[in-house]
Amino acid sequence: MSNEPSEFQLTVPDSVASDPDAVEMLRFWWSRGEPVMAIKPAFEDPRAYGSILAIAARNVAHVYHAATGLDEDETYRQVLAGLEAALGGPGYQTIAETKSEA
Repeated sequence: MSNEPSEFQLTVPDSVASDPDAVEMLRFWWSRGEPVMAIKPAFEDPRAYGSILAIAARNVAHVYHAATGLDEDETYRQVLAGLEAALGGPGYQTIAETKSEA
């Protein structure tokens, strides 16, 4: 997004850019005080998304450690605590948006 501050902009990893078979499966944003996402049902078995979320949790801890020096294991525990709280707390409304006609 062009209006996003540069410190929040993400780049496509070289390994993905050079892989003609790469598939983007999901995007997350924080918008108007809540999570917003676009998700592609890219796997026949939806449990694969559970694996992706687990891998993402570990990677979030690593990125925080690399960027801020926070203890990676403690950060991972905090990420898992947030996940557990979200799973047990009130959910967000799921809205399927239709594609805009260009």
